[in-house]
Amino acid sequence: MTERRDDGPAQDLRAKLDHLTLSRKEGLKRLAEAPSRPQPEALSRRQLKALGESARAEYDRSRRKWHANLGPLQTPQMAALHEDLWDIVDSNDQDGDKVKGGIALDAFPGLGKTTAVLAFAKKFHRREIAEAGEFTDAGFERWPVCRVGLTANTGMRDLNRAILEFYGHPGRFRGTASDFGYRALDCVLSCEAKLLIVDDLHFLRWRNRSGVEVSNHFKYIANEFPVTLLMIGVGLKMRGLFDEGEDFEDAVLAQTGRRTTRLDMEPFTIKTEKGRRDWRDMLLAVEQRVVLTDKYPGMIADELSDYLFARSTGHIGSLMTVINRGCQKAVRTGAERLDEDLLSTVKNDAASEEARRELQLAFETGKLKSRPKPKRRKAA
Repeated sequence: MTERRDDGPAQDLRAKLDHLTLSRKEGLKRLAEAPSRPQPEALSRRQLKALGESARAEYDRSRRKWHANLGPLQTPQMAALHEDLWDIVDSNDQDGDKVKGGIALDAFPGLGKTTAVLAFAKKFHRREIAEAGEFTDAGFERWPVCRVGLTANTGMRDLNRAILEFYGHPGRFRGTASDFGYRALDCVLSCEAKLLIVDDLHFLRWRNRSGVEVSNHFKYIANEFPVTLLMIGVGLKMRGLFDEGEDFEDAVLAQTGRRTTRLDMEPFTIKTEKGRRDWRDMLLAVEQRVVLTDKYPGMIADELSDYLFARSTGHIGSLMTVINRGCQKAVRTGAERLDEDLLSTVKNDAASEEARRELQLAFETGKLKSRPKPKRRKAA
């Protein structure tokens, strides 16, 4: 299956991405190969005022799109996760007769799990294409990464069909679970896939019949498919993915746990100097990306450090929501800067708002601080 592309300079390939297209090979390729979006130029108040009506509308439109897509940021959590993923995926480059170890990324919502995994998938796709080419020796298109998502009613047949849907296989509409499984294996082998990403694994009910079926199928994939299985979810440990129980169903799930390496991602913390330094470095990275006319050094990293930690509770997903919505309002209203007054009019996710008051009180009473100690200058 091929996709129609517009090679014009105004074409924004990422703008056409969504969760649906990322479940198909063309969408994942577009994510991996799309060029970086150029950051809009920072204009002064005088330059902004000098723009004509149409030029101003175009400039504000480019900033809206830019602020809505500020990430991904190379946080310490993402860097550590990518190091672990490279270690495991590269160590799985074994001969076909060896079972490949799986990966389970198990962490709370709002920590950027899917974002971090897609950033890794992008790097992996580019590396494999650069090293081995866009086509296999047999003449098939090479697709190094396959990504599928699960729902609460996903069974073995649905999982296999999702893999066939990713590849656009004509036989994805009719057939038994076994038929779909053999066709999925054929797609993986023909396209020489090496990484299979299964997102939203927490939607699956592990202790019912479908959960055991899919767990058995994960074991089948590990045995027969020459891929590293990367599962993403919330509370996978609590759901028993890594447990070794006494009855048959628990033992089936334990097979998956024995062959799976559990990875996690943690929120930012400010209890240590290193944690405060990491928080500031991340705010500085955000500040560099914000395009507002009245932005000044320290606007985010200094003036809003405590406030933003209280609003986000250290979760990067919640932080980026506040920054994105604040920038949209600053552009739309003409404020052209971020401060507490403007951001206080911006709504955030319910979980962050629930914990906000307690953190704000701790900052106000001096029990917490988010800014690290100033670095000492070396003597001449």
